[in-house]
Amino acid sequence: MRRKNNKVKILKLSRDNEKKEIEFEISYQLSLTTEERFKMLFEKSRIIKEILLKNGYRRTFEIIKRT
Repeated sequence: MRRKNNKVKILKLSRDNEKKEIEFEISYQLSLTTEERFKMLFEKSRIIKEILLKNGYRRTFEIIKRT
């Protein structure tokens, strides 16, 4: 994935700070182009689908006979 300035940013905090984490995430998302955001969205969706399939989800429903 290309970025405008090719710099990798890492948030390092001495303790949890939700406000700074959110600001960092918003800043990161704003630095991406629309195309890059969609590529990331589709890649994460593919990864989640693979995990669900691996763990037995997203299979077709099985018919269970009641006796």
